[in-house]
Amino acid sequence: MNLQKKSHIRGMRNQSFHKLLIVAAFFIFSIQLAQAGYVDTARIYSPSMKKTISASVVVPDAYKNSNNPYPVVYLLHGYSGNYRDWVNLVPQLTSYVDQYKCIVVCPDGGYSSWYWDSPIDENFKYETHIVSEVVPFIDSAYRTIHNRKGRAITGLSMGGHGGLYLGWRHSNIFGACGSMSGGVDINSSRSKFDIAKRIGDSSTYPTRWEDYSVKGVVKKPSEFPLKIIVDCGTEDFFYDINKALHQQLLQLKVKHEYIERPGGHTWQYWANAVPYQLLFFQRFFNQQ
Repeated sequence: MNLQKKSHIRGMRNQSFHKLLIVAAFFIFSIQLAQAGYVDTARIYSPSMKKTISASVVVPDAYKNSNNPYPVVYLLHGYSGNYRDWVNLVPQLTSYVDQYKCIVVCPDGGYSSWYWDSPIDENFKYETHIVSEVVPFIDSAYRTIHNRKGRAITGLSMGGHGGLYLGWRHSNIFGACGSMSGGVDINSSRSKFDIAKRIGDSSTYPTRWEDYSVKGVVKKPSEFPLKIIVDCGTEDFFYDINKALHQQLLQLKVKHEYIERPGGHTWQYWANAVPYQLLFFQRFFNQQ
């Protein structure tokens, strides 16, 4: 056999091998897609704010073939965001829900609610909305665990503040809570993020700036023990206040998981952080 014919045969074999790799990769990708969860959009009427508010609900693929109730992680968005942020910018959530065996609910917290019931604006009652409207709706519409042992809450930035603030204040509802790059001390942002619009300016209402901050809330013991995780990047503009919260929790002898690693206030950081949070919550759920 001449060299030209041998070379032609080798080329045909290489092409066949490459085609086999492509088919195998497509097959694996198809399996992954088939096993991925799906996203519902819930429309939840809020009696407290007299309007209908949307939420994204990420449901495991396995949910369809099971009669078992699922734990729920409430995942909050940041300042200027909305309920679609997490599912749009971290599409891997549809596979994470199967991996970590939970439902993920992404409520809408408005443009700048900070997840408070505003003492000066009746149109911002997002603490009531999340705790008293979203949670009961999800429990009625989906097969969930109807107690704190099957609920966790976390979020990013403004939502990180919300995760710890709501989790701590409502430990009868949530058994675990967390934060990613959270604005956990609002005194560091006195002229930013519409905070003064929600609770009044700091000179007129100084006690509110303590009482409505995670830093102030944790000074009083939570009603029930909580599993807590705090995560922030070392290049984040909220890094110093997260590190200070970690030290405060140590001084108060509050058990918690604290993570700091390179990264800024970015979706790249949060996309990397959220599976660690879901793993933390899965371990909590499995211990119950």
